[in-house]
Amino acid sequence: MNNVGFALDGAWRVLLAGLALGAGLPILFALGIRSLAWSGAAPGGLVRPLGRAIGYLLFAVVVAGILLGITFIVATGFGKALSFTHVYPTIVSKH
Repeated sequence: MNNVGFALDGAWRVLLAGLALGAGLPILFALGIRSLAWSGAAPGGLVRPLGRAIGYLLFAVVVAGILLGITFIVATGFGKALSFTHVYPTIVSKH
């Protein structure tokens, strides 16, 4: 019975990672586009700087996620690993 629990725990983690990386980045990109559209849609031509700032912040998160994914793939190809022991990710050799 413990094996079923382990399998469900692993399946839950894979589902969560798939949602975060598979659908999460396109959702953040769409929200960034929506935020930029909202920033210039005020009556009278009023520009909303908060919408523009949020949009650019969401685009930066998407670009960071893409770069982190590419870094993970390249590091794995060279036989290295991506470590998050510090605040920022570093490439370390596998033990």
